[in-house]
Amino acid sequence: MARCVTDTARALFCRDSQAATHLKLVSICVIFVTSVVGISSPVMLARLFQGKPVYDKVLLVIKCFAAGVILSTSLVHVLPDAFDALSDCQVASQHPWKDFPFSGLVALIGALLGLLVDVTATGHVHNKPSPYTPIGTQEELQVSASSEKKSIVELGVAMTMSCHDRQAEELAKLKQRLVSQVLEIGIIFHSVIIGVTMGMSQNKCTIRPLIAALAFHQIFEGMGLGGCIAQAGFKLGTTAYMCFMFSVTTPMGIILGMIVFSITGYDDSSPNALILEGLLGSLSSGILIYMALVDLIAADFFHNKMMDSMHWMKKACYIALVLGSASMSVLALWA
Repeated sequence: MARCVTDTARALFCRDSQAATHLKLVSICVIFVTSVVGISSPVMLARLFQGKPVYDKVLLVIKCFAAGVILSTSLVHVLPDAFDALSDCQVASQHPWKDFPFSGLVALIGALLGLLVDVTATGHVHNKPSPYTPIGTQEELQVSASSEKKSIVELGVAMTMSCHDRQAEELAKLKQRLVSQVLEIGIIFHSVIIGVTMGMSQNKCTIRPLIAALAFHQIFEGMGLGGCIAQAGFKLGTTAYMCFMFSVTTPMGIILGMIVFSITGYDDSSPNALILEGLLGSLSSGILIYMALVDLIAADFFHNKMMDSMHWMKKACYIALVLGSASMSVLALWA
């Protein structure tokens, strides 16, 4: 449980609304630029290698790095902050917050919601009628009428295999697009909480180190999401929209927090603010944990043909996963 005892002299020195406002305006620009750099880097890298023999390998390594970043974000950054918010003495001394570990419960609900969305969308995809026509169209009949029986059989087998390959590829693309979209929702929850909390804060001593820490945080988190977006193969407009939404969410959250504070004087350390922060953080953490473990790590390491055919690829991807986790975990020292 967090202590309520504070250093009064330091608290009075650090609480400077004017200085805090200047720092928040700087943070809006810095975080926006670093977010753009972070999320656009893997997308541009994927487009640079597209069509080259190493394209699929580079994309897979980027995605594994992304999985490590997202898993570390959920377990090292988001969930501990949610536990801290709901275990604060102002909250944990009241009913029902002191009677039950709500952070873990809401994280569990987030994971189950991620599973529900995944199962529902996957079932919808599998139940869609095939966009491919069976063998036997008018054009094929004309070809087969002038060919020998052996050629007809070979053509039919080739067409059937091609059809199945295209269907499998389309299903994989649809699944990856779903993963990217749900992942962005979870990250946006997290980004809004960070932005609003900073926007309402009047503590210049807290905001100053957060600017640098959050800049690196957005770079790595953006690389994680950008890697998933790159593999999903969205159209240019959709890719640009998703990158834009990630880039502006935290700055817009800061602006929203500043507006809320200026209108209401709402304290970011009040019990209601802490409860909202804890619940939203727990929910987004559960979603991110599920997506990282199931849709990213498990899908690539256990259901990817490239991993099975090339042993060195599995090692490279595991190293990328560890590097992504470590890079994001180190930032917990500052943010």
